[in-house]
Amino acid sequence: MTKRILVTGGTGRLGRVLVPQLLDVGHEVRVLTHSERESAAHHWVVGDLRTGSGLADAVDGIDLVIHLATTNGRGDVTATRALIEAAQASGRPHLVYLSIVGIDDHALGYYRAKAECEALIQRSGLPWTILRTTQFHDLIAEICDAQRALPFTAMPSKVYFQPIDVTEVAGRLVAITEGPARQRIPDLGGPQIRAATDLARTYLRAVGRRRPVWAVPLPGKAIRDFRAGLQLTPERADGRITFEEFLAERGEREGVR
Repeated sequence: MTKRILVTGGTGRLGRVLVPQLLDVGHEVRVLTHSERESAAHHWVVGDLRTGSGLADAVDGIDLVIHLATTNGRGDVTATRALIEAAQASGRPHLVYLSIVGIDDHALGYYRAKAECEALIQRSGLPWTILRTTQFHDLIAEICDAQRALPFTAMPSKVYFQPIDVTEVAGRLVAITEGPARQRIPDLGGPQIRAATDLARTYLRAVGRRRPVWAVPLPGKAIRDFRAGLQLTPERADGRITFEEFLAERGEREGVR
């Protein structure tokens, strides 16, 4: 069944994969943007999640909203509240929110903001579905990419990640659009739980760089919670694409050396 879907964050690492998948299964897609754009495949709509400007028009006639946009901080709460208010005034579309595994008791400020966004959605009166996933492969690669000018690569000691591929997250989101609102659905985790230092060494081999990986004993409550494994979901290791496979595909696509 064709649905009219609004995607926030449609130009991000996940949105760029999700939007084509939604179009491939026949949905009509609008992508929220700050400024006018043109596309032959889908319709851009101008709106500002920070102020609420333009959101009423963006959600008008929409069956389902997939909320991916993030500020990586407290701005997420403001943005989510504005989106909810627009949706409440426009026919109560199904609101699908992408969140993060293990945020309930995590000390990281961004994770606390995500938990607050979840609470806003749950109290909104809208039909809603929340999917939590583990960190993306892209995030691990970006952490390593950011250190490419250094003579070493530093990663937090005794911290493990369970990275997942954005194509698999996009696939799960597409499946959600085919049914009714389901509220909190099972988490989605990557296929392997691996030390941050091991992931860094894998990255360095893939890009052909020879340098040491330093395990850094970082302080703080947030790192304590990462060491405790709150970000992991071993019982939901449903992803299939490994970090090595992600890096190989990225290397072929972008010519990473």
